Amino acid sequence: MDIEIGRAKRGRRAYSFDDVAIVPSRRTRDPEEVSVAWQIDAYRFDIPVMAAPMDSVMSPDTAIAFGQAGGLGVLDLEGLWTRYDDPEPVLGEIATLQGRDVTRRMQQIYSEPIKPELMVDRVKQMRDAGITVAGALSPQLTKQHAQSVISAGLDLFVIRGTTVSAEHVSGQAEPLNLKQFIYDLDVPVIVGGCATYQAALHLMRTGAAGVLVGFGGGSAHTTRTVLGVAVPMATAVADVAAARRDYLDESGGRYVHVVADGSIGRSGDVAKAIACGADAVMIGSPLARAKEAPGRGFHWGAESWHSMLPRGQRVEIGTVGTLQQILHGPSFVADGTMNFVGALRRSMATTGYTDLKEFQRVEVVLQ
Repeated sequence: MDIEIGRAKRGRRAYSFDDVAIVPSRRTRDPEEVSVAWQIDAYRFDIPVMAAPMDSVMSPDTAIAFGQAGGLGVLDLEGLWTRYDDPEPVLGEIATLQGRDVTRRMQQIYSEPIKPELMVDRVKQMRDAGITVAGALSPQLTKQHAQSVISAGLDLFVIRGTTVSAEHVSGQAEPLNLKQFIYDLDVPVIVGGCATYQAALHLMRTGAAGVLVGFGGGSAHTTRTVLGVAVPMATAVADVAAARRDYLDESGGRYVHVVADGSIGRSGDVAKAIACGADAVMIGSPLARAKEAPGRGFHWGAESWHSMLPRGQRVEIGTVGTLQQILHGPSFVADGTMNFVGALRRSMATTGYTDLKEFQRVEVVLQ
């Protein structure tokens, strides 16, 4: 129901993950009898977690380790690993920047041109490790580079931006025709972000295998401050899940996966995202806390080095443990920053559900 903001404006109340809680049921289960497996298209994963394509989170090596741990690591094909033969010295410098120098210096670092041959080399490196290979490009560079990285061995292609629409209007350049582009590809495409029912429905009609839900909600984003745009994630996920349901009927049975991408900082947020209707989650900052993470205790996204209007910042988040401990435990803290998968299993077991699809039906309450 709309609420009157003033005489000339009404708005709908929306809710974040912090606003909702999962309700226990009359039945409980042993956590070991719960399945958290996720399958999209022909690819099956032991855990419903994608690693965000951010330089502070994913390198080719950490993407390989993440894949071996049961998830899907996504490499940013426009990041440092495709701009520098050896980005380690640059990553070390970013970790030492202070004060007002941070954003300006990062803009300079990321002004290094992308090298298409490095894109291909990084994809082949992950392919040779035997994992499911995923890489991300922005909508602006998708047409230019997609075919070369897919030919190099990409299994899943991610088109990721702060917001991605099926109807981008531009008088400056020919926009990406998502429907035609996806139709012509030989690999499944996950596209986003979006945050509304209508935008998600349009993306689903392009033929995407999955839709990323989120806009301005990441821990390193300042989109809400700079642009004034944000949508609380519990409401966004539930709205997009409704679009998935209606598109399933409209298309005669085609299921499009909903991936929550944003505002997932603690293990309980993963359970809440799935309870609101997500099939899987994409996380960044929790994985940036891993000892193996390229960011060395710091976290940032592509928005932080935009040449004209930065909408993010490099934040210090520290290190809590290894990638294995963050995903599968054991945990040595009680704040939800470790053993994400174990927490999801226990949440599902506490409410009596055996798999993720069932768990989407769990009751939630407002806090």
